[in-house]
Amino acid sequence: MHTATDEQGRTFREAWIAGVKKRFPGEPKPSYITPWEGTPEWERQAAAAVYGQVRAFVEISGGNTAKLTREQKGRFVALCWIAQIHKHIDDPKPSYVADWDDLPEWQRETDADIFEHIENSVRQTSD
Repeated sequence: MHTATDEQGRTFREAWIAGVKKRFPGEPKPSYITPWEGTPEWERQAAAAVYGQVRAFVEISGGNTAKLTREQKGRFVALCWIAQIHKHIDDPKPSYVADWDDLPEWQRETDADIFEHIENSVRQTSD
């Protein structure tokens, strides 16, 4: 049985994998493209939480997130993800909690893709 939270996390993960496959230079690490079923529980929880944060942000802005730049959208996803890393990992590697400017371009673009994917799905359900 799939819960709404599970579906949201799965949607986030699928958007991440699509972004990695599109934007990662070369061959991504297997953990970057592990399907939902193989994703660790903490990461599933984090994915669902960030999906929920983006959805709420889109909803409470009245859909005006469409006016944000791709960078602003990506930064929001990245910041929400960093908070989840701190929630689930006591002493994360610095690369897990890197600030926006320190992220590789493929990851910044993927984060923006994730935001836009969630944003579009929120719009479709509210139309």
